[in-house]
Amino acid sequence: MRATLKDVAARADVSAKTVSNVINGSAVVRPETRERVEAALAELDYVPNLSARGLRNGRSGVIALALPDLATAYSAEMAHAFVEAAHERGWAVQIEETGARPDREATLLSRARARMVDGVVLNPTVADEFELPDDPQQRPPAVLIGEVPQNQLDQVVVDPDGAAYDMTTLLVQSGHRRIAVVGAAEVTNTFTSVLRTRGYRRALADAEIDLDPRLEIACDEWTARGGALTVAAFLDREPLPDAFFCFTDTLAIGVLSELWRRGIHVPDDVSVAGFDDVAHGEFAAPPLTTVSFDKRAFADEALELLARRIADRAAPARSVTVPYRLVRRESTRSR
Repeated sequence: MRATLKDVAARADVSAKTVSNVINGSAVVRPETRERVEAALAELDYVPNLSARGLRNGRSGVIALALPDLATAYSAEMAHAFVEAAHERGWAVQIEETGARPDREATLLSRARARMVDGVVLNPTVADEFELPDDPQQRPPAVLIGEVPQNQLDQVVVDPDGAAYDMTTLLVQSGHRRIAVVGAAEVTNTFTSVLRTRGYRRALADAEIDLDPRLEIACDEWTARGGALTVAAFLDREPLPDAFFCFTDTLAIGVLSELWRRGIHVPDDVSVAGFDDVAHGEFAAPPLTTVSFDKRAFADEALELLARRIADRAAPARSVTVPYRLVRRESTRSR
């Protein structure tokens, strides 16, 4: 038979409440007492009855994390950060891929309303992907990550406009004038694309560089393959620009591959910069200049907001902006 909380308490010579405090981290327990309880847990191979716990407190101990495309390096690194941060808080994580499909996000929100999960972290890419009740008490505990503007849910963002402005300015200060962006919207008008394009345009205007629409390269498939194919088509019809600013590192890695295939040297012939600072970019050839932010700090901020929302659904919505920095590597040249 499976060991119970009372069995563990008897083995450790403590109360069942003390065992519960050790398991849940809900109260301070003296180190020597904690050691006895942890030893008893191990000896009895104790497994918490999560179903019974959920019936008692209305919580499942599970949250859902929904990302648009789990195949990208960015999603993998963000999922890793969220899982580690969630485990420290005693949560298990259900990971879903939404593919910018509103029905999948709506399903996750309905699971939260039905208490199948305690809360949801969503990464929508376009506005109006799902509808929410006007009454805050009727909304499921949810936090948005990413740039979709709204005022109903808590949200964590990295300033896309400011980061794109700063990266474009860095390229201008490096002596580049014809700066192309890769990832402009074509069919799916994502807010990430719109806001990063806005920052790029502001930087050009402040540098008194005329905007050339031909240098805003549309690409709706934000993958390495998408970046390579898009830039290949661009170079077949346009001269080589001074620099490519790609709206993700994954796009930039595809661009690097296509430039290599054509015998174009980076950064001697053209500079390439990305966004997100994924590990693949750091170890690309050459290593990729990028916009970086602390993904674990990002996850911590999101889960703090989610825990607050689970505890109080009527609390005012908050937005947290995580700081970023520019990381200059060998894919861009200096003046």
